[in-house]
Amino acid sequence: MGTSLTAEFWERFALLLFAATGVTFALTALFDTLALRRMLRRARRTPATPGTPPHRPRRTGHCPSVPC
Repeated sequence: MGTSLTAEFWERFALLLFAATGVTFALTALFDTLALRRMLRRARRTPATPGTPPHRPRRTGHCPSVPC
């Protein structure tokens, strides 16, 4: 019991393939844009000036075992 692939099948197949390709292209472009924005935002952050250590809060009530 074989079935033949009709012209209607091929029309629908081509339409769905074209739609899937378009959606894939659009989503890829969207995610690439979002990733690029994220990378640029990270690159624009001003790093701490060299020579100054990062801020670390001092602990109170802590005595080091070796005096400084």
